[in-house]
Amino acid sequence: METRLWSVPRLLELSGGYWSTCALHAGVKLQLFTPLATQPLSAGELAAKLQANPRGLAMLLDALSALGLLDKNGDRYVATPFAAQFLSRDSADYLGHIIMHHHHLVSSWSELDQAVRGGGPVRERVAHQDVAGQRESFLMGMFNLAMLMAPKIVPNLDLAGRRRLLDLGGGPGTYAIHFCQENPGLSAVVCDLPTTREFAEQTVERFGLAGRISFVSRDFETEELPTGFDAAWLSHILHSMGPEGCAALLGKAMRSLEPGGLILVQEFVLDDTKNAPLFPALFSLNMLVGTAQGQSYSESELVAMLEAAGAREVRRIPLQLPNGSGIIAGVAPGP
Repeated sequence: METRLWSVPRLLELSGGYWSTCALHAGVKLQLFTPLATQPLSAGELAAKLQANPRGLAMLLDALSALGLLDKNGDRYVATPFAAQFLSRDSADYLGHIIMHHHHLVSSWSELDQAVRGGGPVRERVAHQDVAGQRESFLMGMFNLAMLMAPKIVPNLDLAGRRRLLDLGGGPGTYAIHFCQENPGLSAVVCDLPTTREFAEQTVERFGLAGRISFVSRDFETEELPTGFDAAWLSHILHSMGPEGCAALLGKAMRSLEPGGLILVQEFVLDDTKNAPLFPALFSLNMLVGTAQGQSYSESELVAMLEAAGAREVRRIPLQLPNGSGIIAGVAPGP
């Protein structure tokens, strides 16, 4: 476990760190990085484009410049190369969706004490809300994260000889896309809520894989899954459920596999002591404020869940991934 050396300045920096966070969120929400990615503008010129107050916008621009996301020359501001790449909506590397998803979580995190007192959520689950903006931020935020992670993961997973992959809870289908790109003989089915179909089909079409990746609408918490797969991928699904829900879903996933089929579960994995790594420990709190039973799980808990669902040869794939992510693999019993 990481040893943290605390001091009063560091403590106060942590306590007030949300100021910088909120400045970033406001910049992305106002979409000010997009015009500033192509030309320098004064606060007044940009305020006219954004229909914002020039005084307030100048203060925000100065703060974002102090953070190193904008460059200021005289009274004109321009996005740094980094901000232009990742914060302009016109960039293929745009990360604004996941940043806006984080923004939508702020109000519930501010009531963490109430979630701890009550032991239950203080926000609605975005995936089930008919709120277009939040749904887009959530689903395309997952696309942002998966686009960063998939190139580190997919080439290191052996799907040789596998023909049909179930991407369970796959959202916009990012992992299905990468698995199919890496394995030319593979087709995939993205299985998720009906509200995700539009995002998935648009994303798959953008990558030219509509002939190999299809979408099946399911509420996989209450409905059975399609069958006939020789591989199943569950990425960051179990943490939204309690142990009983995880057991039920893993049972369904195992039933979707042919004998000898491979099941792969990616999660933010806690040490068995549960107080490290930091990100999975904090992510458990994110599940506390947003779900009825969700939490991060330890490696031994995930292994036990898969074994209880009938998986054999359960093991952790030896990959070093950010934020405490890990992949647990197992095999469906033979005939």
